[in-house]
Amino acid sequence: MINSLFISGLAVSPTVASTADKGSAISTMTNMLGGLIVVLALIFVLAYIVKRLKLAPSSHNVLKTLAVMPLGQKEKVVLLEVGGQQYLLGVTAQQIQVIDKLDTPISIETESFAERLRQAKTN
Repeated sequence: MINSLFISGLAVSPTVASTADKGSAISTMTNMLGGLIVVLALIFVLAYIVKRLKLAPSSHNVLKTLAVMPLGQKEKVVLLEVGGQQYLLGVTAQQIQVIDKLDTPISIETESFAERLRQAKTN
């Protein structure tokens, strides 16, 4: 009788242990997946910030985009400066067309991020 209780106790014990192992495995996988999602989200947020603030290094100021004006979903007009000469370009999904080579350069005032932030705080 004692042997039968001992054997039945051993039979119950592995099921309880395997249930605990499954619970801890699921918990570990959840923590790992949560950490992965946080890291991926952080990468995308930082990439967005770098893109928006134009923190990526430029091509040694050979080509400068001075202004961009969207005209539609895939069409825009771009003011570009190459070697001191300004060009007005029409850009579509299929092609890029030079609209005009400007004889007199257009000066565009650019504000730094600090100036924009100060201006936003006062409004």
